[in-house]
Amino acid sequence: MTNGSPGSGKLTRVRLWDPGIRLFHWALAICVATAWFLGEFGPGIMTLHFYFGYAVIGLLVFRLIWGLVGPWPARFRDFVYSPATFIAYLRGIRARTPSFWAGHNPMGAVSVFALLGVLGLQAYTGLFSDPDDFINKGPLADSVSGSWVNWATGWHNALPPLILLLVLLHVGSIVYYRVWKGEDLVTPMIHGKKTVLGDVPEDRIIETIDGAAETGTRHSDAA
Repeated sequence: MTNGSPGSGKLTRVRLWDPGIRLFHWALAICVATAWFLGEFGPGIMTLHFYFGYAVIGLLVFRLIWGLVGPWPARFRDFVYSPATFIAYLRGIRARTPSFWAGHNPMGAVSVFALLGVLGLQAYTGLFSDPDDFINKGPLADSVSGSWVNWATGWHNALPPLILLLVLLHVGSIVYYRVWKGEDLVTPMIHGKKTVLGDVPEDRIIETIDGAAETGTRHSDAA
């Protein structure tokens, strides 16, 4: 199975992102942004913050399952790259040409794992946090020791700036690819289709860039 690395041959337009990944992506963006805003600027009673936090937990569980059993290129094994691949990608990242990467490129893969890990820790600690206001106690705070509650509360309060930084880096990278490299990473996450140069499953190919339609097969010289 391909790791998405571009190769030689013709560009192909493919069905890249499945509906599950696309819905997850936008739902997570909405839930995280709303939960963060409510946590920073919301009312004193954080009921809505909790609800959006529960939604984030549900989405993360779905992504974990989808990363194990979902289709290409959503599976984690499809975007775990070697250090050599990562370094090679960094060497060419300043080129003013699209990468045409099929799936998460090495930088995108790091972003995915970092965001999922930090968001998972934030949601987990929120279940046990207790701000000592007798109102906004996490649902599991009474089931653990005081030291555990203090640990969870400390991390839950400390992680939002890191989450904001990761989100800003993610958005900044999208802008960089669009402006500098001329590669649109947003619309493929809306309609699922992308032009790539690399080894992809044959049943995902729609057409080659020259317009010759493909029906489950591809040209012998396509990458």
